[in-house]
Amino acid sequence: MGKTKRNAAVDVGNTFAKIGWFEGEKLTETVSKIPIDTLETHLRANPPAYAIFSSTSQDTTKYTDLLREFGVTSFQLTPTLALPIEKNYDTPNTLGADRVAAAVGAKVLFPNDHCLVIDMGTCVTYDWVSATGVFEGGIISPGFRMRFQAMNAFTKRLPLIEINSTDFQVPSLVGKSTRTAMESGAFNGLLAEMQGFIERYRSERGECQVLLCGGDAPLFENSLKNRIFAAPNVVLTGLNRILQYNINLQNA
Repeated sequence: MGKTKRNAAVDVGNTFAKIGWFEGEKLTETVSKIPIDTLETHLRANPPAYAIFSSTSQDTTKYTDLLREFGVTSFQLTPTLALPIEKNYDTPNTLGADRVAAAVGAKVLFPNDHCLVIDMGTCVTYDWVSATGVFEGGIISPGFRMRFQAMNAFTKRLPLIEINSTDFQVPSLVGKSTRTAMESGAFNGLLAEMQGFIERYRSERGECQVLLCGGDAPLFENSLKNRIFAAPNVVLTGLNRILQYNINLQNA
């Protein structure tokens, strides 16, 4: 990676972390699948100029403390951190950092449009960001893999089906076995849900840009009939914009 000082946007998950390295607004490199227990070592070897950390499950204080040893100013995306968008949300302290970052990233990519951000992680979130830069909230729905887990957990005979992303094939609408019927129900049910929500948002809220991100997004992006924009790095892009916004506030 070299010693060039770039800004780091770090998305910390349950098992792995992902780092986006930025020069200004430009994403120059992404490093994915960093095991959590090696993230500190990774940061020590590659201290950034500035950094921001986001997590829905981990306390990232230890990483900001670590970078302070190198004289690096870093931020944590908490409910109190200043944002370049507004939040019109009844419980802002419960709003996931990933949803906030993705909303900001959407406005970086489409600053003058309404945006619907669909993030396909453990749950599927649908978040509406207005053309004027206001996060209005949205929908939280069971994720693709969660649907298989629920069918297994709440029945006596249905098996637990594991999805392998590398060789996944879109299931037929008509399953010919218990497994393929479950695959069809989970996949085609979620696909119909997404298409229905997109159409309803556009009907009730107006024309918008639809951004698709998250770990399971590649499984669905070619099957969606609606106009969508695949944005795998929208969270990192949003984190970087939030970082720049806070750096500017600090230096003002």
